[in-house]
Amino acid sequence: MDSRKKFSLAPVAPVLSKYVGQEVKLVSDCVGTAVSGAVDAMKDGDIVLLENVRFYPEEEKNDPAFAKKLSENADLYVNDAFGTAHRAHGSTEGVASFLRPAVAGFLLEKELDYLQGAVDVPKRPFAAIVGGSKVSTKISVIEAMLAKVDKLILGGGMVFTFLKARGVSVGASLVEDDQLELATKLEGIAKEKGVELFLAKDVVVADKFAADAANKVVGINDIPDGWMGLDIGPESLADIQNGLAGCNTVIWNGPMGVFEMDAFAKGTFGVANTLAELTSKGCITIIGGGDSVAAVEKAGLADKMSHISTGGGASLELLEGKVLPGVAALNEA
Repeated sequence: MDSRKKFSLAPVAPVLSKYVGQEVKLVSDCVGTAVSGAVDAMKDGDIVLLENVRFYPEEEKNDPAFAKKLSENADLYVNDAFGTAHRAHGSTEGVASFLRPAVAGFLLEKELDYLQGAVDVPKRPFAAIVGGSKVSTKISVIEAMLAKVDKLILGGGMVFTFLKARGVSVGASLVEDDQLELATKLEGIAKEKGVELFLAKDVVVADKFAADAANKVVGINDIPDGWMGLDIGPESLADIQNGLAGCNTVIWNGPMGVFEMDAFAKGTFGVANTLAELTSKGCITIIGGGDSVAAVEKAGLADKMSHISTGGGASLELLEGKVLPGVAALNEA
C-alpha cells in the first residue's frame, strides 16, 4: 500500500459524518485550487475535511509559504490537536501567524487546564509517579517534578539505575551505567528539597525477558545473578499506596513494569486501581500520555481518572515546563 493511500483521511470523513449527523466532504488536497473550489461551493453549515497535511514535506519544515497557503481558505484558526502542539509545524504554528483569531479548541483547553494547572498550582499534597524503562528519557521530567512535588514515586526499568547507584546488585536488570552519577544527584536533590522519594523495596524478577519466564518476588538486595527485574513487588506497591493516600493531585507518566506481559503487570495495574480509588475521593488524577494511558485502558479504568492526556511527547514537554510552539502561536490559548 502506498503511503498516500495508507495515510489518507478518506476513512475519517464517513466517521465524522456519523458523529456530526451530516455529510463531511473530503477534499483531495489541503492547499490549492481543489480546496478553494470546494470552499467557494460551501453553503452555511457545510463541513469539508481537507486531506492530510503530512503529504507535503513543507508541513514538518514549517515553511511559511505553505502555512500561508493553508490559511488562504480560512477566516480563523482553532488548534485542538494537543498531541502535536509540541511540534512547530506548518499546521500547528505557522498557519496561526496568518489567521486571527487563533484559539485553542475544547480538548486543548482541557489538556492545558489539567496539565499546566497541576504543575503550576497543584492542590497539595502533590505526587508524581514517573515510570518507564530509562532514566535518560525522563531526566527533564524528574528534575521538573522535584521542583514542584511533595512526593516522587519512581518505577519501571529506571529503578535499577537508581538502585545500582546506591550500590545494590541488580543482576541482569536494565541499567544505564552512564546515568548512575545522575541518579545519585537526583536523589540528593530530592533530599535537599524535602521531596519524599519512593524507590522499590522488592521486585518481581525473571530468568529471561519473556511472558513465560520463571519469575519470583525478591527484596532489592536479593536479586539473583542473571535474573532481571520486570515489575515492582507487593511490598513496593503497598508502600506506594500508603504514600499516595491523602494526596490531592497525582500525575502519572510511565508504567511500573512490563505490564504488556501478565506476569509483570501487577504493579502497574495496582497503581491504576489506587488512582481510580483516589479519584472517587476527590483527588485530581492525571495520566500523562504514552504507555501509562495504554496501561489504564488495558486495566479498564480510563473513565475512572480525572484526565487522560492525548499527547505523549506534548504532555512530557508540558510537565517539563517547556512552552509548546502550537500553544505559544495562539493569541488566545
